[in-house]
Amino acid sequence: MSRRNLQFLTAIAAITLISLWVTWPKYPERFLPGFVPWPSNDGVYFCLGDSCFDRRDLRLGLDLQGGTQIVLEADVSQRPAQDRAGAVEGVKRIIERRINAYGVTEPLIQIQGSNRISVQLPGVKDIQEAIRLIGQTAQLDFREQVVTDTSETQWVKAKARVDSQEKELTGAYLKPNAAVIFESQTSQPQVSFEFNDEGAGLFEQITTRLIGKPLGIFLDDELVSAPTVRAVIRERGIIEGLDINEARVLAIQLNAGALPVPVHIVQQQDVDAMLGADSIRKSVVAGQVGLGIVLLFMLLYYRLPGLMAGLALLIYTVLVLAIFKLIPVTLTLAGIAAFILSIGMAVDANILIFERTKEEVRWGRSLGSAIEAGFDRAWSSIRDSNISTIITCAILYWFGSNFGASLVMGFAVTLFIGVAVSMFTAITVSRTFMRLLVSTGLARRTHLFGIPGPEIVAAKQQAQQDSRELKRGY
Repeated sequence: MSRRNLQFLTAIAAITLISLWVTWPKYPERFLPGFVPWPSNDGVYFCLGDSCFDRRDLRLGLDLQGGTQIVLEADVSQRPAQDRAGAVEGVKRIIERRINAYGVTEPLIQIQGSNRISVQLPGVKDIQEAIRLIGQTAQLDFREQVVTDTSETQWVKAKARVDSQEKELTGAYLKPNAAVIFESQTSQPQVSFEFNDEGAGLFEQITTRLIGKPLGIFLDDELVSAPTVRAVIRERGIIEGLDINEARVLAIQLNAGALPVPVHIVQQQDVDAMLGADSIRKSVVAGQVGLGIVLLFMLLYYRLPGLMAGLALLIYTVLVLAIFKLIPVTLTLAGIAAFILSIGMAVDANILIFERTKEEVRWGRSLGSAIEAGFDRAWSSIRDSNISTIITCAILYWFGSNFGASLVMGFAVTLFIGVAVSMFTAITVSRTFMRLLVSTGLARRTHLFGIPGPEIVAAKQQAQQDSRELKRGY
């Protein structure tokens, strides 16, 4: 074996081992029925000194894990055209802060089109609470009661003067440190908040003139609480009259800030986790059966080259799954379908190479030169077909991102990764394995390559006869 081939083989072995370590599931029994994992502490599989490394399973989409999906539409009609994209991006950032504070694991938040935002919350089952969290503008303001000319009492926005200007007291002056607390005597949940310096000045003036009167606290024009002011307050205040879930959501909203524009829900979906578990199980079985049939076909028809292609295909599978974890890719049912499809495309490249190699042998080449020629001459077909698929993936991704089809986007991303990796394994891994076979005594046993000996002799005789006839013609 040449030094270059040995280097390639070493690199392939190292990449495969790393990919295996990355791919091995945190909880193997979920994917391998009957598997008993070795003792571990809450999924920790590797420790070095005092440091232990946790393993993550594949990130699963809503259709596999279950959860909630909400599509919001931002009302940017009152914004100038040049500011609309920035307003939608601002909505996305605030929603991200709210969800991160809520503790949802690996949410997926994407802008779709010009003014829509798709929010996927894996594992969240209470869709109404999710709507309260991300669907409210969460514009907080403070109001006082006044008596109108008709002797009616109504709430008007509380104002005070700062720097010779009259300003309304709103949530824009709050510090991002709102928290849920409990009243010492009744244990009722409350939300504590704190103003910045300018807001504290406004709050002090307003509470000074409202002693003994109610101060209304409104969220998105709805009265949340109306405590009676009993003393002058400057920096801090509380919001009461909430249950624990409402208090928690409100504290998150106050800390994340109000949305820059109003939003309304155009689509909401609650996905059952049982459907996801069944989909995973059936997809794994389908993948195992499909991969087994492909490997069996390659082994029976192409023999030793088929065995090498099978090994390359297994390496391909491990590499793709490792990439899915490292990026990470959110794997949906459509993505699994694309992954299984890419396995077939990876085999297709090997078939083109092996058939071309057999043709070169029939034309009188030695096995080693026929293998090199087979890879070189099949490359253009493999390249063109894969580039066509990659272009199709780009079109599908663009379509999905602009029209809110997240499943189409998942299919496109998964298929793109699979096709890109298949080009590497078909050309580099399979070629290295075939060169390894040529350097052994197995190269003299042509029947192990699916090419019977008599066929080679006949091909060489025919080639010699054609050569003699060609010379006589001249």
